[in-house]
Amino acid sequence: MREFDVAIIGGGVAGLSLAYFLAPHRSVAIIEREDGLGYHSTGRSAAEFVLRYNAPEVCKLAAISKTFFDQPPEGLSDVQLLKQRGGVMIANAEKAARLEAVFAEESAANPDLKRLTVDEAIALVPVLRREYVAGAFYDPNFWDIEVENLMQGYLRGARRHGAEVIERSDVIAPRREGDRWVLSTSAGDIRAQVVVNAAGGWADPVATLFGVEPVGIVPHRRTAITVDLPAEIDALTLPEINEIDEDFYMKPEGGRLLASPADATPCEPSDVQPEEIDVAWAAHYVEEATTVPVRRIFKSWAGLRSFSPDKLPVIGYAKGRTDFFWLAGQGGYGILTSPALGAFAANLLIGAPAPESFAANGLGATIFSPERFQQ
Repeated sequence: MREFDVAIIGGGVAGLSLAYFLAPHRSVAIIEREDGLGYHSTGRSAAEFVLRYNAPEVCKLAAISKTFFDQPPEGLSDVQLLKQRGGVMIANAEKAARLEAVFAEESAANPDLKRLTVDEAIALVPVLRREYVAGAFYDPNFWDIEVENLMQGYLRGARRHGAEVIERSDVIAPRREGDRWVLSTSAGDIRAQVVVNAAGGWADPVATLFGVEPVGIVPHRRTAITVDLPAEIDALTLPEINEIDEDFYMKPEGGRLLASPADATPCEPSDVQPEEIDVAWAAHYVEEATTVPVRRIFKSWAGLRSFSPDKLPVIGYAKGRTDFFWLAGQGGYGILTSPALGAFAANLLIGAPAPESFAANGLGATIFSPERFQQ
């Protein structure tokens, strides 16, 4: 029977980033139920990096992560992990005043923002429909994340320090033997001192399996489609398009236009598939806000975004336990915050203080603790 210090359940970006930071200090196994790593949420993400427009705590995590993305450790990636895309916030006539208020608030802290006339917005984003856009501003600080390179970098780094990956395997009937968990998998039984719950949308069921009180993490379905862009549009230079209240967003993807109705529908954890109505809304927004004709939908899909009750990540040991650790509830921000949260979780697991960057950004060591939900 193989022995590990830590068994991480879940091979998405949360589990792999933790393994990357933890494997130099502890023996690690990563257990993934699917055929490939990052199958559910990570592999279906829009892969956007922004520093604003999210909850304050998420923005701080993004700021911490930015240094890692800009200057990744040696051997992690041979390509830039962030590629500047830029983003245009738009509003129709009904929301023009709302856009002005957001611009006033955001530009006070960010001089890079530029208010755009309708003509300037269309010059920058030629596919915008003039009849729709009543207000717009440009933010250069939107980036595309090179997710595959990031994931492979995390995986290589973890394996370089001895981490093992067990794919296509559920954990069945875990049991305690002395001070260790015994986990039955399709690759045989393994023993581990600590189990990390990085199971994404399945985090609460995994907790129940191990006799730990759930914290109320609920997966939400989000839908996206891709459609063909006109031949004269250069997808490489086209900025991201965001509706001011996130009714929808669009961005280039593989030479086409990705569009999402920014839906967040609570659902059961599963290999979630897009609903026809959400696909229809995505196509509707493309034709309402842009001049791109939706003659066909090249691809449609849905992914899971899993949220805790307060919409913040859940990271730390379960209340009263030293054998079960939460790393879940990252919502739609797991990739962009993975350098910060992977390092933070690794420090907690080895008994080290939170990284200095957390205190520098006003993030206390217990801010993400599961104990806030467990009385």
